[in-house]
Amino acid sequence: MAELSRDDVAHLAGLARIDLSDAELDKMVGELGVILESVATVQQSPIEGVEPMSHPMPLVNVTRPDVVRPSLGAEAALAGAPEADQQRFSVPRILDED
Repeated sequence: MAELSRDDVAHLAGLARIDLSDAELDKMVGELGVILESVATVQQSPIEGVEPMSHPMPLVNVTRPDVVRPSLGAEAALAGAPEADQQRFSVPRILDED
């Protein structure tokens, strides 16, 4: 596999609209080179006869039965709130939308 040059990394950074300093460019040349070597190693893996899969290990959902338990009441939950309205936390508006 061809190695990445500093110009290649600068071009990729430009396409991604990422402004890299000279030191960052030098660092990225090495780091991206290691990533490309890793990808090349994976591409050489023998995969004939291996079925496509989304996960290498089987997934099993671990669930528990729903059990109703006592919980905090509205009054206790809102006791430490700076402001409450109609049994709800009242927070400042952050978006200027209706």
